[in-house]
Amino acid sequence: MCRAVRLARLEGMKPQTLSRTAPQSRPPTPGAGADHGPGLATDQADSAGRATDTVIDVRGLTKTYGDRSVIRGLDLSVSRGEIFGILGPNGAGKTTTVEAIQGLRRVDAGHLRVLGLDPFRDRQRLRSQVGSQLQSSSLPERLRVGEALRTFARLAGDVVDWREALDTWGLTSLRRSAFGGLSGGERQRLFIALALVNDPQVVFLDELTQGLDPAARRETWALIRQIRDRGATVVLVSHYMDEVEQLADRAAVLHDGRITACDTPANLVALADGAVRTRFTLRAGEHPGRLDQLPGVVLVAREGRRTEVVGDRTTPVLVAAELARVGILPEDLTVVRPSLEDVFVQLTSGEVAA
Repeated sequence: MCRAVRLARLEGMKPQTLSRTAPQSRPPTPGAGADHGPGLATDQADSAGRATDTVIDVRGLTKTYGDRSVIRGLDLSVSRGEIFGILGPNGAGKTTTVEAIQGLRRVDAGHLRVLGLDPFRDRQRLRSQVGSQLQSSSLPERLRVGEALRTFARLAGDVVDWREALDTWGLTSLRRSAFGGLSGGERQRLFIALALVNDPQVVFLDELTQGLDPAARRETWALIRQIRDRGATVVLVSHYMDEVEQLADRAAVLHDGRITACDTPANLVALADGAVRTRFTLRAGEHPGRLDQLPGVVLVAREGRRTEVVGDRTTPVLVAAELARVGILPEDLTVVRPSLEDVFVQLTSGEVAA
């Protein structure tokens, strides 16, 4: 199983951990001697010493509405400490899948375990260990930010000091602001804070940045990284390719109720048409030589002073080296590689075999 857990520190975010207001104990984690049912691997460690045991195990998940199959024998596993992205077009079954994993939607068949527990039979035991921000999340327009956090924290047993949560998620200045007056980014910060008032081990975020402007989206991305860096496992549901490519350690592409591919974003991109385009502009009188003779190059196209070289992943380095060898320093040099969006389109249209 591929994992690429990043440990980048966040600029402008407070690296503090929310303190508990009273000693609390969690149910034993899988592998610690508790009988939580079958389906989980024992604890392991990666090269950096982080625990990498499976915290979500789904096998053969099936769900139909009438004569329409929404989920068709879906299998997936999520490891501790990773951001796991779920991609898919509208109607692919993303929301149904994460709601079923949380025990919010009954399924027709399948094996489901979250932290070794059955999300339906063990719902009460899981409640203190799972946080969720659903696609349809909302609050009363007149409810104030501070009131919301204080109420949710109390319902969660005051595991987290709600005042510190205000500070951690940049909500202190909004404490007396009504929900209806918040911007999109401010609402998302509040929803994340509410999803974490029980100090969960697993957090589900469904279409978190839908409708946000670019600045608010990037602000929310930083919050998601902070959740992971605090030790939680994050399941991120999105149809924004750049979001998953930026955040996810691994991602699954869901199409027609099935997972068509699951890997790191970089490895998923490698499934796409591998053509890499290197573009540059020459000065008058400059001639780059026989770039078409370089290994991996399949096409060299020129239009005026503009040149485009099409080849494999190594082509940009070879082109740059050849230009330097003949003493040419282009005014610009742009490399266009396949993106996650390219492979997503190909996977969901049947152009690529997973």
